[in-house]
Amino acid sequence: MDNQRQTIQQQSKRCRLVLFPLPLQGHINPMIQLANILHHKGFNISIIHTKYNLPNLSKYPHFTLHLIPDGLSETEASTTDIPLLLKLLNEKCVKPFLDCLARLLSDDADDPIACIITDAVWYFTQAVADNLKIRRIVLRTSSVGSLLAFAALPLLQDMGYLSWKDSEMDTPVVEFPPMKIKDIPTIKTSNSEGPYQIISNMVEQTKKASGLIFNTFKELEESELDKLQEQFLLPTFAIGPFHKYFSASSSSLWTQDRTSISWLDTQAPRSVIYVSFGSVAEMREEKLIEVAWGLANSAQPFLWVVRPGLVNGSEWLEILPKELLEAISRRGYIVKWAPQQEVLSHPATGCFWTHSGWNSTLESICEGVPMICSPFFGDQMVDSRYVNDIWKVGIKLEKGLERFEIESAIRKLMVGKEGEDMRKNIMCLKEKIDLCLKPCGSSYRSLDNLVDFISSFRPPV
Repeated sequence: MDNQRQTIQQQSKRCRLVLFPLPLQGHINPMIQLANILHHKGFNISIIHTKYNLPNLSKYPHFTLHLIPDGLSETEASTTDIPLLLKLLNEKCVKPFLDCLARLLSDDADDPIACIITDAVWYFTQAVADNLKIRRIVLRTSSVGSLLAFAALPLLQDMGYLSWKDSEMDTPVVEFPPMKIKDIPTIKTSNSEGPYQIISNMVEQTKKASGLIFNTFKELEESELDKLQEQFLLPTFAIGPFHKYFSASSSSLWTQDRTSISWLDTQAPRSVIYVSFGSVAEMREEKLIEVAWGLANSAQPFLWVVRPGLVNGSEWLEILPKELLEAISRRGYIVKWAPQQEVLSHPATGCFWTHSGWNSTLESICEGVPMICSPFFGDQMVDSRYVNDIWKVGIKLEKGLERFEIESAIRKLMVGKEGEDMRKNIMCLKEKIDLCLKPCGSSYRSLDNLVDFISSFRPPV
């Protein structure tokens, strides 16, 4: 068997893979990390990317980049309505992607293309793959649990869960533990076709793919992977965490402020709360003020990422009252963007207050840093519930963003008995990550299986 695998994997060196990232920060990074992993396994890599949100790929000279027009107007490209943006991209990129891929396939005689790997949200690409008679593998950049939640939305809607009153938001969803009604993935958009059409398209077209890749590991989501196999009926490969295969590198669309690391160097071990709500989330002005007062009153040092645009229409910190700025400046350090993986691995970092995006959640688990969770939308709602109720490695702020709950959660996690228990739990998961990536570990074996699977698409040369 080992000799057969070696022969198949040697064949992979003569195969090219075409990867198509979704042009949003939380989707670009894992796709580029996956490209690096597969290149290291011997595949040649081509990246097709829209001109919209094109990252700096100059640090990846081993990839071949093909740019396609996205067809977005200036107004469309600057929208904060992400579901509407994704709908427009899936409509406007069909012909440019089809033309580009057809051209690559016509030129592949000496460098045969084994398959395409696209983000799950690029749901139009399944029809293109079928048209050009090439296999499509899907990368889903969220957790397995959140994909199951998305797939369950039609059932949950039929059962009336999407139309319950605000007073009933803490009611458990008995058909989908551990979720509560408020954890059901929410989508707010001006898209006239309905907020959940993108999710429906994504789920249905993923089921038609040849395979499915997740940036997760078996020991974290074993029961969810079993349920997925029952529902999706296609080969699935849990090969994460992606970023642990190589030293940290980023395809960030934002300029990282490295003074944050210098500031952390001056702080005591495990004393700092790192606060970052990701690259897309938005909040109202009054909620930013609640966050600031919660941090100011917590009696803990903090590193706070306030991304320009976090509050729609604001440049940066100008909306905070002067006395509040003075209060937080005595205890914390504020930047526009930080090198997150380095921050989480820093000895001074003791807690991560996060929006519960999957990349952030997984990076925090990898470094053994317990979390405070403030989800904003979509899969973040599900991730935060798993952090709080299943893995027990963090605290979900059940009331949203209120200064008194923020202050209480910080104290529980940083100096309370609850925090000690969470730290022990997350260190156990961190140890499992270290094991799953070693030879014979679950992710190691799954990656070998993925390489075999892709290599089998091409006939022997």
